[in-house]
Amino acid sequence: MKWALIGASRIAAGHMIGAFRAQPGGEVTAVLSADARRGAAYAEEHGIARSFDDLGTLLAEADCDAVYISTTNEKHHEQALAAIAAGKHVLCEKPLAMSVADAVRMVRAAKEAGVVFATNHHLRNAGAHLAIRDLVASGRLGRILSVRVSHAVNLPQALRGWRITDAAAGGGVIPDITVHDADTVRFHLDEDPVEVVAQMTASGLGQGVEDSVMSVWRMPSGVMVSTHESFTHPFAGTGIEIHGTEGAVVAREVMAQTPQGSVTLVDADGRYDVPFETHDLYERSMRLFEAAVRGEGRPSADGWDGVKSLAVALAVREAARTGAAQTIDYGV
Repeated sequence: MKWALIGASRIAAGHMIGAFRAQPGGEVTAVLSADARRGAAYAEEHGIARSFDDLGTLLAEADCDAVYISTTNEKHHEQALAAIAAGKHVLCEKPLAMSVADAVRMVRAAKEAGVVFATNHHLRNAGAHLAIRDLVASGRLGRILSVRVSHAVNLPQALRGWRITDAAAGGGVIPDITVHDADTVRFHLDEDPVEVVAQMTASGLGQGVEDSVMSVWRMPSGVMVSTHESFTHPFAGTGIEIHGTEGAVVAREVMAQTPQGSVTLVDADGRYDVPFETHDLYERSMRLFEAAVRGEGRPSADGWDGVKSLAVALAVREAARTGAAQTIDYGV
């Protein structure tokens, strides 16, 4: 497949360009940046043939089958709709949009156009999370009682721009990290949260946006979920715990973009290290995306997965803003 990058982003440079090129015949043919000089420099640095500063021109002239959207959050909706109208398959960064309604429009437009639309939720591609999901699905933990997610990190200096200052661009820890945790919990439990309560604060980095949040979610099965997301915790570490009537799985340092961390199974007989594959998360995601384009299966996280993770995140923010429990509206 031939890809165009909508956004000359760090994540594209650090993870996605390599994942696209790792596929048989994979190419990155063009990049879009609002700053023409920055786009040209980015293209030269990463061996991309063409750069554009206008989306319409890129979609008309670039030799590409699909686009990867990694601009600031408020731009995703219109850029995705334009790419879909041009007949391009779309991989979009999370959150898909600033509202559930806009995210639903994106997914429905792609279906009507007959193109593949996917959300770049990378964690469900990690070997650690695939192993955890297998343990849950196998019944090894018994009836699931609760889930605890710790995703409190120290936001790297290089990312301390719009994420901590610009609410209009989709800044804040909730759209940046809570969406990932929503998708990960949905992936492991195979059900959607129905209600949330939450509190948020600015604890050192946020300027007009939250940089830390804690929330509790109710699942249809009765499972209780608690999550903690933050930009300001350099020593907290990340992890997920899933506790059941017959055992528990405790995973440390697995909420990451690289194949790392540990997974431990605990039951009445003791503690066991759980092995998992250490493949590249994004390369796996791209294999599944390209298979979906060929009509073979579905992307690892499709558009509806992106809609639902956004809906959970927005409900968490509203619960924290109002101090009242929020029923989650998935817009469908």
